[in-house]
Amino acid sequence: MTTLWSMLFALQEPAQPARSPGSSFFLIQMLLIFAIIYFFMIRPKMKQERKHRERVTQLKKGDEVITAGGIVGEVVHIKDDRVTVKSGESRIIVMRERIADIPSKDQERSA
Repeated sequence: MTTLWSMLFALQEPAQPARSPGSSFFLIQMLLIFAIIYFFMIRPKMKQERKHRERVTQLKKGDEVITAGGIVGEVVHIKDDRVTVKSGESRIIVMRERIADIPSKDQERSA
């Protein structure tokens, strides 16, 4: 008789655990934290990078640039992805993506 009872208990489906309301609240909290991080950190950084990339592609002869190494100079020649920069009495060839900043005329006046 005991084997009959043990077989009946084995055939029963296990009871589904009830979902606690805390698990859905945790999911909402995680989504809210991700949204805050996206809108206050990731999105502004992407906009800033896009603006910088546009300014570097519109680079022209005579613009003042600051390289990633901190060299300040004037653009003398542009060829594909290489930019020749004159700083003092020296000329330096710099990769276009290594230009860190292109100060605008408004920034120079205020400084």
